[in-house]
Amino acid sequence: MSARTSSGPVVSRHGWAHALVTVIGALAAMGAVAAPGLWAAGAADLPGGAFPQVLAATLVTAVGGTVRLSGDAGGLAGTEGGLAVIPLSVTLAGALAVGWGFLRPLRRRAVAGTPELGGWAARIAVLWLLVLVGLGLAARHTFEIPLGDGPLGDLGELFGFRPVVGFAADVPLTVLIGLVWLAGVLLVALMVSGGAPLPGGLLRFQASVRPAARAMVRLLLAAVVIALVVALVVAATRGHPVETFAVILLGLPNVAWLALTVGLGATWDGRVEGPFGLPMPQVLDEVLRTPELSELNLGTLVEHDGARWWWLLVADAVLLLAAAFVMAALSPADVRVRQHAVRLAVALALTVLMICLMARVSARIGLSVLGIGDLGEGFSGEVLLTPRLWSALGLALLWGLAAGFAGASAARVLRRRGGGGTGR
Repeated sequence: MSARTSSGPVVSRHGWAHALVTVIGALAAMGAVAAPGLWAAGAADLPGGAFPQVLAATLVTAVGGTVRLSGDAGGLAGTEGGLAVIPLSVTLAGALAVGWGFLRPLRRRAVAGTPELGGWAARIAVLWLLVLVGLGLAARHTFEIPLGDGPLGDLGELFGFRPVVGFAADVPLTVLIGLVWLAGVLLVALMVSGGAPLPGGLLRFQASVRPAARAMVRLLLAAVVIALVVALVVAATRGHPVETFAVILLGLPNVAWLALTVGLGATWDGRVEGPFGLPMPQVLDEVLRTPELSELNLGTLVEHDGARWWWLLVADAVLLLAAAFVMAALSPADVRVRQHAVRLAVALALTVLMICLMARVSARIGLSVLGIGDLGEGFSGEVLLTPRLWSALGLALLWGLAAGFAGASAARVLRRRGGGGTGR
């Protein structure tokens, strides 16, 4: 809907219907990715018809919400657990849908006032809040854990305990973090769009922020596309297609963006124990399945699986040079090379910070009887993966400076030869 003011320009009316379509579209996109991913991961076989609740919990974690694990096994036994992992394939689908729905009514506009943009975002936020509350209330279930016929089963019969593990979303925290996630997505959408209007007071930042933001988003999406091609080749040539598609639909950006930081030289500390694991590639599980914390970086990957892992370094260099060239091509011609280098360095550091915050993994579950912890090899386990944040950010700054300088220099040479002006 639109109307013309007395002076002639078109003023968009972003009503509740538009906001509802945006929110429903985002929820549908996330569900369309998460549901088959969970099915491929075996969630459809969970007892008690828990698939809808697990789907709701997956959507909650995809927007940064919190799902807490709890357990009970009677007076003589106890269960404990914790889970902190974001299914970034689902997150990415929701972010793309929200961003597209938010920007669509703003097309072909030069400037938009702060009240207009704020009101449009607020309508989406109100409906998104209702969705978060609904998902949080739905994301709860309890499972009874079978003890089997081994020593643990004999202890269960002797002492009469039946371990129960459940999960439930922390609704207030989920609502808070989910709204912050939405605000971040809308802000990034405004920054990367070449055609969306900005308030008049922010127009002076357009030339410096938008090219760098668009270059970083393209870098992240390119990494996901490359990882998708590799995953499809693996599914076609090495078997286990169902498990591979579960990774694609739930955690492909987790793998792709982890590989991006490792290619920059970053180190992640991690540990894999028990029945849990990191599904793809298998070498990650091999590197981290040790009694103590292990290092995951280019050195350890090469040590365990040969020199082919140096291709991560080469791939990162090519991707960053392409991102730097794109950023320079989209920037005004009067921007100096060193300014490009600094802007790319800052943008890459912020991007790596986002990856480090969102790609970390922490999962633990255990059973103890009479104070004896972690009984049952098929029940207890842990997966931990955390970045060395400050070294990762330092490396990102160095890579950004180098790639920004090289890419901007190449863009300047081509611009001079072609007599080009500025890019959008």
